[in-house]
Amino acid sequence: MIRFAPILLAVLYAYGMYRFSVWRTKRELDARSTELADPRLKEMTDRLARALDLPRIRVHIYEIDPVNGLAAPDGRIFITRGFYRKFQTGEVTAQEMASVIAHELGHIALGHARRRMIDFSGQNALRTALAMVLSRILPGIGAWIASGITSLLAARLSRGDEYEADEYAAALLTKAGIGTDAQKSLFEKLEALTQSRSGAMPAWLMSHPKTAERIAAIEKLEAKWGVAPAT
Repeated sequence: MIRFAPILLAVLYAYGMYRFSVWRTKRELDARSTELADPRLKEMTDRLARALDLPRIRVHIYEIDPVNGLAAPDGRIFITRGFYRKFQTGEVTAQEMASVIAHELGHIALGHARRRMIDFSGQNALRTALAMVLSRILPGIGAWIASGITSLLAARLSRGDEYEADEYAAALLTKAGIGTDAQKSLFEKLEALTQSRSGAMPAWLMSHPKTAERIAAIEKLEAKWGVAPAT
């Protein structure tokens, strides 16, 4: 029984972290967000809604500066204030913002948002269990190795989700008559848009596929669907 104690503790820890993460995320988003009301973007979201046979698509502004979009486990879509400012200043077009919203809708439709919350808890549990085991075998570096293994696993899972959400968004944008050109052009802008003042690598780059690979994947879909690329 003692032998399995680390595993049992890890499972209990994962469940506790999951419940806490869901509660903390909802509380944070409720406190720091409002529904987006922008006529130019509403035209885009209305087109996406019609393509999905929905009455409307609600988008919320999350009051933080980093440029990002996110899908909450409860199904809400958020655009950060920093991202919205890029749209207001003309650095990002309405069609490119629509591609972000379509991408986040993909995460919701494919179950990524809820699964990521569970994965986050599971990764913490795995990290804890591995650290317990490896620290006995390799004192001093066991915890470091455990952290590295779980980080690599998390990044690989996240990249897979991004490709799936990209494909969903490409199909939705095509059906809505917006097209995939804005999706690809935004990929090319993202690194510059998200670059921190400190010069550090943007956090999303660590868990997202490379820009060229994402564009290539979209172009393969265009060829498969018989969609002519922009000239």
